[in-house]
Amino acid sequence: MARRSGGQSWNSRVVGAALAVTVLAGGVSVWTAQAGEANGTAPRASATARGKVPKAVAVSIAHASDAGPRGVNITIDDGPDPEWTPQVLAVLKEYGVKATFCMVGTQAQAHPDLVKKVVAAGHRLCDHTVSHNTAMDKRPDAYQSQEILDAERMITEASGGVRPMYYRAPGGAFTPYSRKLAASRGMRPLGWNVDTKDFERPGTAAIVATVEQELPNGPTVLFHDAGGDRTQTVEALRQVLPELKKKGYSFGFPVR
Repeated sequence: MARRSGGQSWNSRVVGAALAVTVLAGGVSVWTAQAGEANGTAPRASATARGKVPKAVAVSIAHASDAGPRGVNITIDDGPDPEWTPQVLAVLKEYGVKATFCMVGTQAQAHPDLVKKVVAAGHRLCDHTVSHNTAMDKRPDAYQSQEILDAERMITEASGGVRPMYYRAPGGAFTPYSRKLAASRGMRPLGWNVDTKDFERPGTAAIVATVEQELPNGPTVLFHDAGGDRTQTVEALRQVLPELKKKGYSFGFPVR
């Protein structure tokens, strides 16, 4: 979710839920996964040796697309949500588009069936922390570590063993420490180029226009499937995806 004023309402609801579950945090999961393969099949989870740390990735914040210079990365934040995630998944399936879902740990833990559906459809997972605190960059390293690693565990367990491949700081509140920690866990820090501001519900036309106007800035587009009424988001995706295809864009995943 993009950093913004008024964002505390969603954050405060998630924090309440997070307090009930962070005490359950144990060891970090020891699963790895192959996700978003070129053939479009669902990711396969495979156990690794106990305690083995996943292969580290770059600490720099990713924006580019693995689909090349005409590639677009659709990213979906803050879910999964039982009302809106299925609708987003349906639109993505209709147009044959794969996306990256940046999930809040407590939401993933509450809706593991939806996490599994996201994975089964060939989409990728992203760690969006436990409590979605957009002031994470002002908190101690120990707090950042717990937020990132607990969410990683929750998402991995909810998915049935498929690990998040990216880490997106709430509101873009990255720190050198959080980027290094996520990268050491095999999660590439993930930014965005196009903030649709769909969380403000500016109207479907405004969301679509923002994508059209800002896409020249870079390929990673930010949408949301939780945190409020996402009717406009669903309809905007229904309009944006086929239009981008007509213009010669292809859809990929953020670089790793």
